[in-house]
Parts: sequence; C-alpha cells; structure tokens
Amino acid sequence: MAERILMIEDDRKLAEMVGEYLGQRGFELTAKGDAATGLEALQRGHFDALILDVMLPDLDGFEVCRRVRAQSDIPVLMLTARGEDTDRIVGLELGADDYLPKPFNPRELLARLRAILRRRAGGGASRTELLRFGRLEIDRGARIARVDGQDRPLTSYQFDLLWTLASNAGRVMSRDALMDKLRGEDLEAFDRSLDVHVSRIRAAIEDDPKHPRRIITVRGAGYVFAKRQDAQ
Repeated sequence: MAERILMIEDDRKLAEMVGEYLGQRGFELTAKGDAATGLEALQRGHFDALILDVMLPDLDGFEVCRRVRAQSDIPVLMLTARGEDTDRIVGLELGADDYLPKPFNPRELLARLRAILRRRAGGGASRTELLRFGRLEIDRGARIARVDGQDRPLTSYQFDLLWTLASNAGRVMSRDALMDKLRGEDLEAFDRSLDVHVSRIRAAIEDDPKHPRRIITVRGAGYVFAKRQDAQ
C-alpha cells in the first residue's frame, strides 16, 4: 500500500510538482492550500507524514505544527522560503522532525521524507528492546521513553537520537556520527538542529535540563550518555 502524505502548501504549482514527483515513486500525496483545510484533512484521514509550509495564508506553519503536536506524533517535515536558522530552530522546538528551506531539490525532499518515515518504522525492528538507566526507561518496541513510569513526549527523530545515545552509553559520539546513524542519507548535517533536538530530549527526561546528568555535552567532541547510577 502506498504511503499517504499530507502537504499543506499554498503554492499550487509547487504542490502539484511534489505530488507528481512523489507519485512516481510510490507515494500518495494529498495537498491542501491553507491551514484550516489541512488540519481538517489530518483529523479525518490517515496519513503517514506531513509536509508543512511555514508561510500559509490563514495561519503560520509554526502554529499548525504546535496544534498537530498537541494531538499527533505524525512525522512532520517543514518547508520555508525564508531559510533562516531561527525559523529552523523554532520549527524543531515545536516538534518538527526535519526542516527543508526553499527552493529545494525534489530528490532531497524525497530523501528527507524517506528518512523520517524510516525512523518512524523503527528501522524494521520487530523485537522489543528495552534500556533502563535508574528511573529512565527507553522502550524501542513501543518507541516511548519513560521516567518513573510516566511517558515523556518525544518526536520520532528525538526518540531515535535518544536511543542511539543510550545504546552507546559511556561512549562520546560526535555530531557527524550521530547524523550518519540517524539520517542514513547523504544530507547536509545542521549541527545547531541536532543541538535543538538534544535540548528537547533533556527537557523531557532530565530533572534539571539546564544542568543535565544523562546527556552530557563534551566540548569540541559531541555528546555522551552517562551510565552512572547516581544520575536519573
């Protein structure tokens, strides 16, 4: 069955181009030109991923992303014509899984879309894998992180980033190594974007995100997930 993609984009020609390109590669794309009809379509239908433009006629994409994240963990790929770092960071902080500035190459859009869908599928893992570190539990089968038995909200990308760090606990991992493991595609690595995702994970699992005890920054080297039992 073809994977269904919802695109909320007011540029009709761009939406038609993306729909034709993805359609030739086995996807089924539904395009909506404004936030209201896009959110309605998302509530009524089943979609495997959302491509979301920032500049919409009735509501900006950041607010749409916020509303989507309040009720769904669907993978979200955000698009913008502005291409500024601040826009990308805001989108990621609101829960977007990835970010692509306009104009873009359709092949890169496809690669990023496949990457977030592959992360959602969990890389095809069929068995449940569980990691425990004190009060923190990371369930790969359910794709859920828990602290004291309480679920902590993470996007698909953030969960995979946490799993990668935790499954390499005690080992310093560079940003390049993390991006290689997470993307699985030859795409440009945005160091700051990775840092934003790490900050969101810390906010979810750390007692004091400003003074983390689990995910430690190693200056000039990357990150390390602490195994010590006096952490969470």
